[in-house]
Amino acid sequence: MNNELRIVFMGTPDFAVPALRMLLADGCNVVAVVTQPDRPKGRKRELTPPPVKAEALLRGIPVLQPERLRRPEAVAELAAFRPDLIVTAAYGQILPKSVLDMPAHGCVNLHGSLLPRYRGGAPIQHAIMNGETVTGVTLMYMAEGLDTGDMLAKAEVPIGDDDTAGTIFDKLSVTAAELLRRSLPELLAGRLARQQQPEAEATYAPNITREDERIDWSRPADELFNRIRGLNPWPVAFTTWNGDVFKVWASRKPAAAESGRPPSAAPGTVLRVSAEGIAVQTGGGELVLTEVQPAGKKAMSAGDFARGGAMQAGTVLGWQAE
Repeated sequence: MNNELRIVFMGTPDFAVPALRMLLADGCNVVAVVTQPDRPKGRKRELTPPPVKAEALLRGIPVLQPERLRRPEAVAELAAFRPDLIVTAAYGQILPKSVLDMPAHGCVNLHGSLLPRYRGGAPIQHAIMNGETVTGVTLMYMAEGLDTGDMLAKAEVPIGDDDTAGTIFDKLSVTAAELLRRSLPELLAGRLARQQQPEAEATYAPNITREDERIDWSRPADELFNRIRGLNPWPVAFTTWNGDVFKVWASRKPAAAESGRPPSAAPGTVLRVSAEGIAVQTGGGELVLTEVQPAGKKAMSAGDFARGGAMQAGTVLGWQAE
């Protein structure tokens, strides 16, 4: 690649790190990295740098962390690096027009879905929660709207029943770096055709809310199975038990013959507690929980939890029981 081209990389979480590493491995001239400010994390709420910042500091790259990129002083600080191209991946802020117009080669973004489906901040979680069997990465030009820019290239990634948001996150981060590697020379040479997104096909994936995390036992078992894995490893689906939050990290996919079966008990009722897991009645079939986390404890297999004998058949999980 052209090592004289001045590139600014914008990204924040682990998802963006492989793309940054690829640019550096290929000899690109990354003159600065822009990422979100350090945030408190963990029980001790220690101020922690974003993964992209940690990677940039290891490589000796200047790091900018504006609270809001659209502020004039932040734009001026970025402009001082004279970028020819801005590459973003899960940065976390919408770029203002003053930044979009700054580099001669524009601003391109690696988005974790097959646009125009799943625009927004949580495309991976929503794709799995909705039971999609294929997702992917789209390389696109950035525009002032939310993920509305022209598309340049795509790469697909299958979603298996064993996948979670965490495993797909990892797969897409590697795919994004590979897509950027093979597309960037074509882009700079003017050989990548821009394709407008068909607005009629657009869907949205807003950031996950607390209500999204709550398990609604009146929904069918297969739908809940997808929701639980779409929220693993963060923020994790939950129900309530004895008035406390009871997190559900994993469940077993219900058999097709059972997934639509009408309730034999009230939704949320525990049907069986055994070494195989906790069978719970849903609005359509039963769902077996295989990894859980009671309040104040670490995540554990449902079999280990069952051996403690604290939960019995007939218990009702969720707000209905309170």
